[in-house]
Amino acid sequence: MRKVTAGLFHSVDGVVSDPFKFQFDSFDAELGQGLSRMMETVDTVVLGRVSYEEWAGYWPTASADEDFAGFINPVEKFVASKTLADPLEWQNSTVMDAPLEDFVAGLKAREGGEIAVCGSISITRQLLFAGLLDELTLMTHPVVAGTGRRLFGDGDPLTRLVLADQSRTSKGNVLSTYKRLD
Repeated sequence: MRKVTAGLFHSVDGVVSDPFKFQFDSFDAELGQGLSRMMETVDTVVLGRVSYEEWAGYWPTASADEDFAGFINPVEKFVASKTLADPLEWQNSTVMDAPLEDFVAGLKAREGGEIAVCGSISITRQLLFAGLLDELTLMTHPVVAGTGRRLFGDGDPLTRLVLADQSRTSKGNVLSTYKRLD
């Protein structure tokens, strides 16, 4: 069975939205290498509508020399949306033809590499709480962002996790990978 992973940039105070506002001075070579290792095993990406629209407006025209552009543009992408319809403009992008949890469960049962949830906070949360997210990596930058959307909030279900891996970079970023404790 394929593994579903998610990785989010994260501030010390838990903000995961708009990381470009707080990560610029702490992104280092080790963090880039960690992201490259993650991209090597992924052959399918899951996005929410908002992330799709933001990324489809930027990455297709980004320099092919940028590591992430070389990964995200050609990779197979599935978009969870009730308002978008196929055909989508961004190459290799398709709207999911079933509810998110059913669709991802079907992807997991297929042959292939890892499935990564990219940049989609609500998708990450839904898959984690549904038991479909196998690993969650938080790349915590040494900064208090102050404002922004957090991954978790009041009213979330009690969900036990186990720390599967952790490393620290030279600029003080901490990469923590968690698995569900079922």
